[in-house]
Amino acid sequence: MSFTYDDVGATREPGFCPPGFHPLHVRARIGEGHDVFHRAAEAVMTWEMHRALGVGIAATAERAAPDVDVTVTLAGVIKAPCRVVWTAEEPRRAGWAYGTLPGHPECGEESFVVDRTGDGTVWLTISAFSRAAKWYARAAGPATRGLQQAYARRCGTVLRTLADDPKAW
Repeated sequence: MSFTYDDVGATREPGFCPPGFHPLHVRARIGEGHDVFHRAAEAVMTWEMHRALGVGIAATAERAAPDVDVTVTLAGVIKAPCRVVWTAEEPRRAGWAYGTLPGHPECGEESFVVDRTGDGTVWLTISAFSRAAKWYARAAGPATRGLQQAYARRCGTVLRTLADDPKAW
C-alpha cells in the first residue's frame, strides 16, 4: 500500500504543513535527566506509550523503524493503518513519524519525538499535519482537530508517568 499524501517524511521539518492540511504541534515537559530521557525514549520507540494510552497497536516490529506497518485501533472499532516513515535514535533525541495508509480516517503524518535539552529537561513533541479522509472525519469537522489535540496532550501525561516510574511498564 502507498501513502495517502505526497509530503512523506515532512514532519522532520519543524512547522511544515502542506496546503490544505491542518497543523498540530504539542510539546509536553516529561521530566529531567538521562534516566527519564532513556525511559521516555524506550516507551515511544517500543509503542509502550501508545499502549498505555489504551489504544490498540498492531505493528510488524516490536520497535519503530522505517517501513514498519502499524495499525492503531481506537475505541475498539476505528482502525487507522500507518507506516513508519522515519526514526531518530540519538544521544539526546529519539522518536519517529508515521504516515497514513489507505483506510485511515485521516490523511497525513504524525511524529512523536523525545528530546533532552542542554539543561537536562526532557520533552515530548508531537507534530502532525492532517486532513479528513473518511466521511465521518469530515462530518466531525473541528471536533476531529480537538480530539487530536486532546490525544497529543494525553500522550505527554502518559509518557510522564512511564518515564517517572520504571515499574509502570
